[in-house]
Parts: sequence; C-alpha cells; structure tokens
Amino acid sequence: MQQDTHTSNSTSSVVLTGAILFANLDASGLADYAVKAAIGGAIWLVFKLTSDYISEKIKNRKQK
Repeated sequence: MQQDTHTSNSTSSVVLTGAILFANLDASGLADYAVKAAIGGAIWLVFKLTSDYISEKIKNRKQK
C-alpha cells in the first residue's frame, strides 16, 4: 500500500475556524452594526476634514 503524504497549510485552518465562528452570526445584528459603523465613519470624516480646514486657516493666518 502506498502512503500519501499531505502537507497541511494554515489557510485551511483559518477557513475552518472562520466558518465555525461566522456560522452563529446574526445577519440583522451584523447589518445593524455595519450601518452604525458607516454613520460613525462619516461623522469622523466630517470632523477630521473640518479640523484640517481650520488648522490650515490658522496656520496661514499666523504666516501672514
């Protein structure tokens, strides 16, 4: 009988672990989280852009 050697890689382990972890996720809860994360990201982006704009105005005012 011939032996078949199989080398295991970590990709199959990661896929199996991910499948087990994501099997019990609640789709509506995940969608709700995604909406909240998108809204939070948009709010952060507005604050960041406003902060950059104001700091540039202050910097230009000091240089004049």
